[in-house]
Amino acid sequence: MNFILESSYDEEHKRWNAVISGEVDIFESDAMKNTLLQLVLDKQGDLFIDCRGLEYIDSTALGALVAVNRNVAAAGYSVHLLNIRPNLAKLFKITNLDHVFILEGDINEK
Repeated sequence: MNFILESSYDEEHKRWNAVISGEVDIFESDAMKNTLLQLVLDKQGDLFIDCRGLEYIDSTALGALVAVNRNVAAAGYSVHLLNIRPNLAKLFKITNLDHVFILEGDINEK
């Protein structure tokens, strides 16, 4: 299954709102990274990614998110990951990426 990424720019708050759903693995991670990086190149601002529909992410996709975070942070902005499923939240905690990203919503393991 591929991933779907939808996005819109909020002029009032100067931020990107993105929604990722599906699965992001080694075959999709570059496309996800390039799409997210293009957003912040088009208009700078914080990046809010709703992950409610994200079912699976592998290590290459995690690396892609780290690269996006690095680029966004270098411009003085931040990446917020919203509504991460408990199984994915566990992955972020195990890899200590819960200290790298701003995680929002109910991310507690169930």
